[in-house]
Amino acid sequence: MSVVCGLIHLSLAVGLTFPEPSDYIFSVNLATGSLKPPWSCRLRTTAIHNNHATLNSSMTKRHVSLPAEAEDGLDAFLTEVDDRLSGDEDTCVVVEDVLVDLHGDREAYERWQAGEDVSPAERVRLQGYDPCNATLESEYYAEKDETAFERSKHLQWLWRQFDATPMADNVEFALRFRRMLADHLFEECGDGCRFFKGITFTYGHNISVGDNVVVHDEVHLDDRGELTIGDRVSISDGVHVYSHDHDIVDQTKVDNYRTIIEDDARLTFDAMIRAGCRVGENSIVGARSVVQSDVPAHHVVVGQPAKSVRIKPGWEDVAEPIDGEHASHRSDRQIPYELPDDLERFDEFQRDLGAAKK
Repeated sequence: MSVVCGLIHLSLAVGLTFPEPSDYIFSVNLATGSLKPPWSCRLRTTAIHNNHATLNSSMTKRHVSLPAEAEDGLDAFLTEVDDRLSGDEDTCVVVEDVLVDLHGDREAYERWQAGEDVSPAERVRLQGYDPCNATLESEYYAEKDETAFERSKHLQWLWRQFDATPMADNVEFALRFRRMLADHLFEECGDGCRFFKGITFTYGHNISVGDNVVVHDEVHLDDRGELTIGDRVSISDGVHVYSHDHDIVDQTKVDNYRTIIEDDARLTFDAMIRAGCRVGENSIVGARSVVQSDVPAHHVVVGQPAKSVRIKPGWEDVAEPIDGEHASHRSDRQIPYELPDDLERFDEFQRDLGAAKK
């Protein structure tokens, strides 16, 4: 038994004594689908209608558009940046130029470029618009593809620093800006994708995304190995999807994997997907669950570690049984790599593992 949380709209039958539209609490028995205490999730009453209690399980959204003048400005800006990133200009120069203007720092930047005096704080701020003057955590990873990373670092910097501007909270502007950047940063990005604020990546260039994918706030998509996300996948706030693991004895030893999120899968709030796992088609990973092995298609998994607790209604005939043996092929998805012979190694922990074993 487990609990699934969500907002469901209910039109209550005449004669019930609930007040005007408000929140009520319930839990769901995942084995039977019945409501029962202890109350733990939201239920919103919306109307009394035709003497029947009706359940509307769809969460609808409406189309929203910008005013014409704002739309023209946004379109011109996106076209200009897209064209520059697609052309022969140095990506580092393009990123720096765009960030200076997005942060409203053009006057100070021109003064600095002209050799005029600027304060030390101004100098480091202005230098920081140039991604070549910054480092990312993934820059320290010894096995990375240096050629691919050079460009993806610049694009990551633009994505992250855009999210630090007020414009990142203008949803229509920000979704379209990030979607445009995804075409340049990801290995592949499908149509109709929506990327919300605070998403981070390891590199970006090892990510493939299908059509109509939605990734919400503060999600981490790790592509130190490879990450493939199918069509119509929903990734909720705070989810972490990994493609690398650390050895439990020597944490400086890293194994990379290919992690796969199949079509129509839903990863709900704060869930974690371990490197190398396959989250099956049309499956759901419950809030704050930790996926340690493959998730069967059409299953709902919850817990730490995540276990299958039910099959989504309507797919019982095609899904693997809950009590079946759900084989995990995680080890088959490991990606071998070699480190360069001339690598200048950096051991941040300075541990003597040989001495620790004595």
